[in-house]
Amino acid sequence: MMVALDRLANEAAVQVSVQATQGSVPRGPGTHMLVFARGEEGTIGGGHLEFQALAHARRLLAGELVSTHLRQVLGPSLGQCCGGVVELTMELVDAGDVARLRTLLMPPRTPLALFGGGHVGRAIVNALAPLPFAVRWIDSRDEIFPADVPDGVDCEHSNPVQAAVADLAPGSRVLIMSFSHAEDLDIVVACLKRLRAQDDLAFVGLIGSQTKWATFRHRLEERGFTAQEITRITCPIGVPGIAGKEPEVIAVAVAAQLLQTL
Repeated sequence: MMVALDRLANEAAVQVSVQATQGSVPRGPGTHMLVFARGEEGTIGGGHLEFQALAHARRLLAGELVSTHLRQVLGPSLGQCCGGVVELTMELVDAGDVARLRTLLMPPRTPLALFGGGHVGRAIVNALAPLPFAVRWIDSRDEIFPADVPDGVDCEHSNPVQAAVADLAPGSRVLIMSFSHAEDLDIVVACLKRLRAQDDLAFVGLIGSQTKWATFRHRLEERGFTAQEITRITCPIGVPGIAGKEPEVIAVAVAAQLLQTL
């Protein structure tokens, strides 16, 4: 959406919004998209509904005196069998609307701390790029991060790496996948101490096998953490049933799990 807002500096667009709905529909009220003479950003649900909305918006862009309201019944005439009704509003926008649209189209993202700049970490960062997370990407190694990272990702060098846990944003989701098990354990311990003191981390996930987690659980018990405290750590990470070990496969499974926490 950032690219679309940048385009408004040089060309007008139409903001298409789902104003109201009845029955079964693909997207709910408050859904928006920007339509340019060539191209668009966002979606109000796809299918013939969106095809008609795009055509109507571009007629408005061309200066035709068409209505800024469009009511679509998702029935046989549109080739969609949802059966609901969608009320759309359309508004011409340009560079003067960028500040308002940035607030409307780019709502605050959920803070997420990702410890580890390896292959899986990179795949997860890329998978999260279009999702509503603000990623703080942390590693103890210098020059580990790629030159190009998605919007909404802040790269941070921290040594010792677990020191970064202290000032994570309240409500953060945390993913732990550093280059060493020793660092992983230090980060887990720091997270558990913060949970004990503040209880303000919404999710803490550790990459690894059941065998790795059994070892970690024993070491955490030795450090005085209770069984109830240790259950706050999710290991292995990722939604169940996805067996692939490729970084991109793990990233999809983890992204899905994180979405379940919202």
